[in-house]
Amino acid sequence: MLEVRALPLAELRERTSEKWREYPADVLPLFVAETDFPLAPEVTAALRHAIDIGDTGYTASRGPLAESYTAFALRRFGWQVDPARMRSTADVSMGIVEILRRVTQPGERVVVMPPIYPPFFDLVAEAGAEVERVPLRDTGAAWEIDLPGVRTALEDGATAILLCNPQNPTGTVHDRASLAALADLAEEFGAAVVSDEIHAPLAQPGAGFTPFLATGAAAERVGYAVVSASKAFNLAGLKCALMVTASDETSAVVRALPIEVEWRTGQLGLIAAVAAFSEASDPWLDGLLRTLDENRVLVEDLLAAHLPTARYRLPEAGYLAWIDLSALGWGDSPARRILKEARVALSAGPGFGAEGRGHVRLNFGTSPEIITEAIERMASLADR
Repeated sequence: MLEVRALPLAELRERTSEKWREYPADVLPLFVAETDFPLAPEVTAALRHAIDIGDTGYTASRGPLAESYTAFALRRFGWQVDPARMRSTADVSMGIVEILRRVTQPGERVVVMPPIYPPFFDLVAEAGAEVERVPLRDTGAAWEIDLPGVRTALEDGATAILLCNPQNPTGTVHDRASLAALADLAEEFGAAVVSDEIHAPLAQPGAGFTPFLATGAAAERVGYAVVSASKAFNLAGLKCALMVTASDETSAVVRALPIEVEWRTGQLGLIAAVAAFSEASDPWLDGLLRTLDENRVLVEDLLAAHLPTARYRLPEAGYLAWIDLSALGWGDSPARRILKEARVALSAGPGFGAEGRGHVRLNFGTSPEIITEAIERMASLADR
C-alpha cells in the first residue's frame, strides 16, 4: 500500500481543470468530483511514454482495455466478466445515453432515484425519454432503494431503470439482496437496468460492493453496466469508459451501437485506464482508499465539533459527503450562502432533486487542512 496524500494548495492552483478555474483564488473549491492527489505512478508513466513516442492517434479497435478491466474486476470485486461483452466510449454519461436510446422509445419513462447525480435528469432527456422519480428511502440510518416504489413505476409503464451503484451523492453501497430484487422486478416487467458504477473502485473495504450484473441471472438478462477508472484515478478529462454486458441479448444491443460511439474513446484515456486497472496500480488505490477513510471520518468529527446540528452519514464509497444543513435555517440551497459569505464552493443540494433541499455535497478528496478550513469557514456563518 502506498501513501497517497493531496498536493499542496499552491500546486493545485496551477491546474486548469474545472475545479480550479471556476472560482476566484479566495474560494476553496469542494464541489465538482475531481480529486487533489497525484496520479498513480503507473498512470503517469504510461501517459509520459505515450507523449514521448507521440502515441496520440486514433484509438485502436483491438487493444488491452477490456482484458485489463476483466482482471481488475476479478481482483477487486470477485466478478468474472467476459471481455468480449464490452465496448468502450468516451465517458460513463455517453455510455448511459447511448444505451438508453436503444432500450427505450421516445417519450417512455426511466426510473431515477433521487437524491441523485444531477446530470442523470439531463441524460434521460438526451436519450429522448422522460424521468420517473422514485426517491431513495431514508430509513434514518441508511438510504435504500424503494422497491415497492419501483414496482409501482413499472406497473405504470416505466420501461427502464437508471441505477447509481455506488450511489452519488450519498455514498451508499446498495446491498446484493436489493440489487437482485431490483433485477427481478425489471425482468418481471420487461424493463432494462442501466447501472452507473463509476464509483465502484472507491468502495471502502468491507462495504460489500456488488456489481449489479453479478447479482444473478436476472441481472445478466436485463442489465448494462457502465464503468470507468476516471473517478478513482482522476482521469475524467481523458475520456474513457466501458459498457459491460453479460448476456447474448444485451451484448447484441451494445454491439449494434455505431462504431463512432467507440471511436469517441480518448486514446490517452484508454492508455491511462489500462495502467489504472493493472495490478501494479493496486497499492496506490489501496492507499487512496485509506486516505479517503481518514477524510470521511474527519468530516464527521469536524461537523460534530463545529456544526453539531448538521446531519451526515459516513459514505461507504467515494469521496463525497452528503450533508443536511436544514437545521441551520440557511434555506433550500445553503451552498449559495456558503459560497458568498464563507468562500467555500460546494454542490447545491436542490440540483440532486427536491430531496436535496437544505443539503450540500462536499468533496473530501483533498487534504485534511483544506477540509478543516472549509468546515471552519462554514461554521463561522452559524455565529453571524
